[in-house]
Amino acid sequence: MSHHQSSAVVVDATSSVTRTVHVAASPARVFEVLTRDDLVAQWFGQRASLPDLRVGGTGTLGWDGHDDVPLRIEAYDPPRRFAFAWPGCGGELRDGTDLTVTFTLEPDGAGTALTVVETGFEQLGDDRLRELEDHRGGWTAELDELVELVAGGVAV
Repeated sequence: MSHHQSSAVVVDATSSVTRTVHVAASPARVFEVLTRDDLVAQWFGQRASLPDLRVGGTGTLGWDGHDDVPLRIEAYDPPRRFAFAWPGCGGELRDGTDLTVTFTLEPDGAGTALTVVETGFEQLGDDRLRELEDHRGGWTAELDELVELVAGGVAV
């Protein structure tokens, strides 16, 4: 069984945020919760549009009180890996300044070990430490919501 982290951690040496959680569902089911618009909107923000699920495809994520944030799919390998680039601090997608979020799914007993790693914070200059801590808190809360959503029997 994998190591379940109670909260996301900042890895200062790589300017990244990472967390592994155990999800009580198969990797195929968890992958769907990561990529299906209506399900994403239940654990990651309040709005999601992922109309083009392929590497290079684009979409948006949205939180109440904020403009929707664009994303670009960087990896799409069901049910093992999903990654997207996004301007995690708001704004537009710009090569060289985007953050990259990578989800890795591995069978773990009767469920799935889901690991998220967000990278690219070294590009943020003076905002790096503040954004690392902000995203650490975000991934702690959002992955808790994903685990609860699946545990509640979300229809997939």
